[in-house]
Amino acid sequence: MNIQNVAVVTDLSLREGMAVQRACRIAETHGAQLKLVHAPTGARESHPNAARRLANAAAQIEESSGQPVSAVVARNGLVAAIAEEVAGCDLLVLPDRRERSLAALVAGQPAQRLLRMTGVPVLVVRSVPAEDYGRILVAVDISPECFEVVAAAASLEPSAELELFHATSTLKEAWLRSAEASEQAVRAYRKATHRHAQQRLLRISDSFSARRNRVQTTIGRGDPARQALIQQEHTGAALVAVGKRRRAAWFDFLFGSAAQRILGWGRSDVLLVPQDLGSGDEPVRAPAGGGAIGAWGGLVAMRAADGEGGHVR
Repeated sequence: MNIQNVAVVTDLSLREGMAVQRACRIAETHGAQLKLVHAPTGARESHPNAARRLANAAAQIEESSGQPVSAVVARNGLVAAIAEEVAGCDLLVLPDRRERSLAALVAGQPAQRLLRMTGVPVLVVRSVPAEDYGRILVAVDISPECFEVVAAAASLEPSAELELFHATSTLKEAWLRSAEASEQAVRAYRKATHRHAQQRLLRISDSFSARRNRVQTTIGRGDPARQALIQQEHTGAALVAVGKRRRAAWFDFLFGSAAQRILGWGRSDVLLVPQDLGSGDEPVRAPAGGGAIGAWGGLVAMRAADGEGGHVR
């Protein structure tokens, strides 16, 4: 992730000022240009004085940091308007906006919708940025695509310590027990799964991107999202990085994802890294004709079984 342009969304309130502060820190670290995007919460129109207030804020930041800062007022707080203004940025920084609406229920929270529309990493800020990220927990599923998440976390804060965390699935252990397999067979399967995860994590930690950071690997068991958040609270990591596929909104609504649960349940900052199926940049859409849900259900089952710790992202 080559960060040259950072966009941050704010309504200029004190609460959302945390996101602006974090964006300023990241822009300064990378020598990037910062773009302030004023967007009120919800679908309200921007305040008549928003442009003047935003210009003053941009001038103050530019004077204190010496970094170039631009400012723009979105026509309203709708996600589509925000996505239009942040097009072309390398990182989008968002305050923790949680909507209680039908759109949020069906299409996800603003962070999920913006990631789906823009295809750029989205950093959701929930804590006061008193310092740079010292420790980042990277939730990985040991698939080849997880290298993208590790690379994004490593490049976001080059001096941070990375903890690569993977939770192995317990689903097949339950299947073995239901098939009346012996306890010895279950333990042997668990040991083999753990060993496979260790080998994959070592390969990931030895990647070029990760070598620039101090890297630690940890393996848990159970639900990937829940176990990642438990580990984050245990270690005190200020940021959780996780991959998120740009699937259609209806897919996330029906099946959910580990990234969605981490974003909804966690209290730390969250970095969502987009991961697309296939080679294109367009989000996956429902196939034409009937039987779409059945086809997607088969895809979910195949991915869940892949690598023993796979999960829908």
